Amino acid sequence: MRIHLSSVLVDDQDKALRFYTDVLGFVAKHDVPVGEHRWITVVSPEDPEGTELVLEPDAHPAVKPFKAALAEDGIPFTSFAVQDVRAEHARLRGLGVQFTQDPVDMGPVTTAVFDDTCGNLIQIAQTN
Repeated sequence: MRIHLSSVLVDDQDKALRFYTDVLGFVAKHDVPVGEHRWITVVSPEDPEGTELVLEPDAHPAVKPFKAALAEDGIPFTSFAVQDVRAEHARLRGLGVQFTQDPVDMGPVTTAVFDDTCGNLIQIAQTN
């Protein structure tokens, strides 16, 4: 068994697709109309056949309070692995990404947390 899909709940699929591809560097894999929304997935260019991230609309009534509570408490919705947190932090800041936590060494990992502009805090992590 392996993880095939994982989702991030976004407030605007077009904005999310631009952010996750143009800024973070993921590659669009699927973009299929489904009613008023779309089935959009992105993948890492390093693993195009790997786990797909679904840019899931946050239209369900339970989602917005959930996302707001996580953000208010500073809790990331998900985490992405990077080779070098400090280098990725510098690259993303240079692109205008707002961080809520600059890189912090936490023993076996170094992490940083940013706002994805779509209502989520996202952690990047490097294994030390």
